[in-house]
Amino acid sequence: MDRLPKCEANYVSLTPLTFLKRASMVYSTRSSIIYGGVRFTWRQTYERCCRLASALRSLNVVKNNIVSVLAPNIPALYEMHFAVPMAGAVLNAINTRLDAKNIATILRHSEAKIFFIDYDYVPLAREALCILMADLQKSDISMPLVAVIDDIDSPTGVRLGELEYEQLIFQGNPRYVPEEINDEWDPIALNYTSGTTSEPKGVVYSHRGAYLSTLSLILGWEMKSEPVYLWSLPMFHCNGWTFTWGVAARGGTNVCIRNTTACEMYKNIALHKVTHMCCAPIVFNILLEAKMHELRQITTPVEILTGGAPPHASLLEKVEKLGFHVVHAYGLTEATGPAMVCEWRREWNELPRQAQAKLKARQGISVLTLADADVKDLKTMQSVPRDGKTIGEIVLRGSSIMKGYLKDEKATSKAFLNGWFATGDVGVIHPDGYCEIKDRSKDVVISGGENISSVEVEAVLHEHPSVLEASVVAMPHPRWGESPCAFVTVKKNSADYNCDVKETDIVKHCWNNLPHFMVPKKVHFMDELPKTSTGKIQKFELRALAKTFVISENGNPFTEKSTQVNSEPRYDHQPQEQILALARL
Repeated sequence: MDRLPKCEANYVSLTPLTFLKRASMVYSTRSSIIYGGVRFTWRQTYERCCRLASALRSLNVVKNNIVSVLAPNIPALYEMHFAVPMAGAVLNAINTRLDAKNIATILRHSEAKIFFIDYDYVPLAREALCILMADLQKSDISMPLVAVIDDIDSPTGVRLGELEYEQLIFQGNPRYVPEEINDEWDPIALNYTSGTTSEPKGVVYSHRGAYLSTLSLILGWEMKSEPVYLWSLPMFHCNGWTFTWGVAARGGTNVCIRNTTACEMYKNIALHKVTHMCCAPIVFNILLEAKMHELRQITTPVEILTGGAPPHASLLEKVEKLGFHVVHAYGLTEATGPAMVCEWRREWNELPRQAQAKLKARQGISVLTLADADVKDLKTMQSVPRDGKTIGEIVLRGSSIMKGYLKDEKATSKAFLNGWFATGDVGVIHPDGYCEIKDRSKDVVISGGENISSVEVEAVLHEHPSVLEASVVAMPHPRWGESPCAFVTVKKNSADYNCDVKETDIVKHCWNNLPHFMVPKKVHFMDELPKTSTGKIQKFELRALAKTFVISENGNPFTEKSTQVNSEPRYDHQPQEQILALARL
């Protein structure tokens, strides 16, 4: 056996780039991309990617150089997922919701060689580049080359610098031979975490990890050939949970939209007969709150893979009534997107709809290409009992886990604990082996020695007919040390919206549906919950606000006195734009 060595015939490095080459040959005439009035076939997409890779090489882009891009879900960003690594470089898709300072920080930290900018983001990019220029005067790092991506459907003429995306495509060689991937451990992408608990960190993906993660997701989601995939999930987020590469693997069609609005989603679902889409649970609210003129009838079920904040059972039940079939996944940037999928079991079909929704809200089982996933006591590294009650931290192990954090050996070493990647999420394992998140470790409320899962309280809050969004954090309590504090936004477009809903109404609802020690001692209504640029609720802001509240030690939970505050706190929260992306992932 030992005399059968690897050779070029029996060993090829794993890389998702092979998906595009195969698609260009076996699905050559199928539509690859639809964007407004623009359509490409897989043969054309492969040729355009070869041209761009060739152009990048002519600009002296070499192996492991970082190519950054600031763009919404447009054809150019999709093409760059193949073209950049075809040139031997590493793609860094930047979150379009970041401010100029954060973008400058990413460009500086990554030492980006080229910076592609969608025409719509030129003012933001110009500000970021000015900040970067001032910073780089103190270092040896050079400024990146700048290239604008004009709108391919309706060109605007907006420019910043001399380079333009379509001109580079035109100048490139369509017969360019992509760089050979000799080592599948080479980096393919660099994604920055959103930094809700610390400074953003650069997460590096390998070709091997991206390939295996892509395969596991199209298998776990049971994505059949010729899917029509709507880009409601930002491609900048974990490279679109690897479906940038996965749609090519299945010979599907990418329907690109610039904005994740109800109008855009419903219109494109009806027009192009969309079969698949991904989104955070927060996008369900956008679909559910659509105005009458925005709605379109969904004639065939649309498969939705959702992840991020744990979706509440009541929300899943509502969105499936619209014609969507939801599959729940769990993951994070460091795991190359989803690492667990709530794989459906046939026997669950016999259960009542509400019970099905609760099962579907669980995080599930590990994807096929993970070596292992578990819930452990990190002090002993022992697995918790499979009783659905004993909590521990979710840990993962496998080839789809990141290479590490760019230029941060300390953080990388801390994340990889005793041969496992520690996620920071607290969860349980049910007797059937399915995992369920109970909270982020820092978000558990410890009241009188009892652990209270903010996720469980939020799930009950979402069942109230007037609640649109809810978030629960710890607040000081004179007797119990901590107690739950709920922040709530209410519905405005729904027939069941009650404009007179009061704090006591919400507290009574929780009293009837939760163990009494878990009932929020304060409910604070807001126009909008504070969120990060990726749509994650900023609980640290809510915790700071909760510390300003004063509650009495005793009192009836149904009286105003028990939840009064000394005064309305000052809280200068600026409303943000509609959510595009995810919470935890």
